[in-house]
Amino acid sequence: MSLAQDFKAFIMRGNVVDLAVGMVVGTAFSGIVKSLVDDVIMPPIGLLIGGVDFSNLFITLKDGAKVVGPYPSLAAAKAAGAVTLNIGTFINTIISFLIIAAAIFAVIQFLNKLQRKQVEEAPPAEPSEEVLLLREIRDSLKK
Repeated sequence: MSLAQDFKAFIMRGNVVDLAVGMVVGTAFSGIVKSLVDDVIMPPIGLLIGGVDFSNLFITLKDGAKVVGPYPSLAAAKAAGAVTLNIGTFINTIISFLIIAAAIFAVIQFLNKLQRKQVEEAPPAEPSEEVLLLREIRDSLKK
């Protein structure tokens, strides 16, 4: 087989295609979760703890060369060339990770439950011809 044919055979395997579909769906899901955290979950939490905007929660480690701090936002600090520790962005990322991990856990639990159910419902397998032949031989030797 040529290299191109080997590559085509590899790509067309079921598990590779499943992996590609999983990556696309996972990327889309990650974007949805990021929006959920940044736009829906964190604003009320920030409001409850005193009007904190987590996307602009940062510590300036070194002022920028263009403008000296304090900076009104993370974007202004970055534009000034300041070195910052982006605590709010990190918190948002941790919450996104926990939501994605919980979703993956739920999907895996569901799939395991389905798999167990299929195994329990599966009828016992019929013995193969070889097994039947061996049983006949065993039974004839017992006589």
